[in-house]
Amino acid sequence: MNRPKHVRAYNRPWTALVAITAMIMAVGIPAALASHPEVSLPGSNFEIDTDANLKVDDAAPSIDWASVAEVRKVDTASGALDESFGQGTKEDTANPTVVNGSIPPNKSDLKAFGVYQEGEDFLHLFWARVQDPSGTTNMDFEFNQNKCDTVDPTGNVCAGNGITPLRLAGDLLITYDLSRGGTVPTLSLREWDGSAWGAAVSLTGSGDATGSINTSSILAADADGLGGLDPRTFGEASIDLSAITDPDECDSFGSAYLKSRASDSFTAALKDFVPPTAIDIGRCGSVKIIKTDDATPGNPLEGAEFTLFLDNDPVDGAPPHGAEDTATLQTCTTDAAGICTIEGVFAGNYWVVETVTPAGHDTAADQAVTVVADEEVELTFVDPRQRGAILITKTRKHAADGSGDHPHAGVDFTVNGVTLATDANGQACFDNLQFGDYTVHETTPAGYNGEADKTVTVDNKASCSDTTYVGEAVTFHNTPLSNITVSFASQVAGGTAATIDCTGLTATPPDGTPAAFDDTSETFENLEPDTYTCTVVIDP
Repeated sequence: MNRPKHVRAYNRPWTALVAITAMIMAVGIPAALASHPEVSLPGSNFEIDTDANLKVDDAAPSIDWASVAEVRKVDTASGALDESFGQGTKEDTANPTVVNGSIPPNKSDLKAFGVYQEGEDFLHLFWARVQDPSGTTNMDFEFNQNKCDTVDPTGNVCAGNGITPLRLAGDLLITYDLSRGGTVPTLSLREWDGSAWGAAVSLTGSGDATGSINTSSILAADADGLGGLDPRTFGEASIDLSAITDPDECDSFGSAYLKSRASDSFTAALKDFVPPTAIDIGRCGSVKIIKTDDATPGNPLEGAEFTLFLDNDPVDGAPPHGAEDTATLQTCTTDAAGICTIEGVFAGNYWVVETVTPAGHDTAADQAVTVVADEEVELTFVDPRQRGAILITKTRKHAADGSGDHPHAGVDFTVNGVTLATDANGQACFDNLQFGDYTVHETTPAGYNGEADKTVTVDNKASCSDTTYVGEAVTFHNTPLSNITVSFASQVAGGTAATIDCTGLTATPPDGTPAAFDDTSETFENLEPDTYTCTVVIDP
């Protein structure tokens, strides 16, 4: 994990804290005071009681185990099935040997442990055991980046025993050591270097950790489900997270377990342990992005890219971004389900900006987001589907208006079930059309020869109201039709007869019946402008 091998090197002497507290009270600023002895870390709301317990003793914002949703793991009940380490397994054993029912009666028989992260700053731990072995108390909490799920190991990594995780360089071990008869534990940190645990760094000595055990019995009613606890069978601790994680990296731990050592020697054999449980401990969170279009319900959009920007002071919470807001170079691109996640984001204020928009859609508005440690923030971005338009221009031949083509008003066109009539300019515009293919149908006015339906592909963002129209355009042209009637009449009734023939045309009798022999008239209808030749033969 590329974390420095030595944790943050600074001290917070308790004398300095007392002086600071006194100064705060002297200038009249309220200071939170506990109603009972505590050794809680400054800045934390978690009660680490001198006589450890699980209930909240002070008013909000104070918290304790009974008021938080910690990750808790209960050990297998004492007896033949209770897991323990065997065959001389020690802390440096990379692949611990797991056996059952081999806990000596004078050693800690573990009952449960709990882990809780308070914001991005503090990690809280507790352990509980069945009885006080009246010796030294030596508890080790191991935090692993890997996790080992014995039910479904897919995607998880186990050691050879199939129970504990396979260690990675950067895994952490927090030791909780209490001398015989002591009530104030010493907490230290070790880091796995790939083959062994590194040298211990005192967290207690630097003021980065504090802890206590119960010196009084805890009634079952006050034990938050752990059952009644005898003195010295419950211990708790708080640790400043910045002392055990690299402030420049998003260290994350997915598994934790508790074990007991046979003595205060780090190389002593391990005994009982509470099997690992999944956790999510770290100083970073994540942003899950869900991307859809504006349909109901929304369709997922693939290929949208999002970039995370810092929202530095002053945090404005609204676009446009100030000059102080800079890119973090963290991006993600949505998959076929329209989802992507930006992982490893330090807690803080950010902008999420859509920097690549899928074709055919408008870009969604930026969103401000506050990322909280060990939490996933979910944001939904909706990209409106771009709309286009079809502008129809209708012209006609009209001799009364002069030569050439002229606008044709009042002609109905239908697109996507909507019918519009052309205006005085011979135009009709269909707006708000989703991208795709459309059939344009003309209702041909009487006396004209119209055009067949036309297919228009809409793939440009446009509106009929645009000052400069950039949408789709299609033209229709109508030709006026004419009728030719050729008539013959004999001056002498029955004196002459005639036949009328127009080349290439078929006559339509005006009354639908053949013309009288002595009064021949032929009509040829629906003729477009052209030159027509008609022949009349009179037979005397």
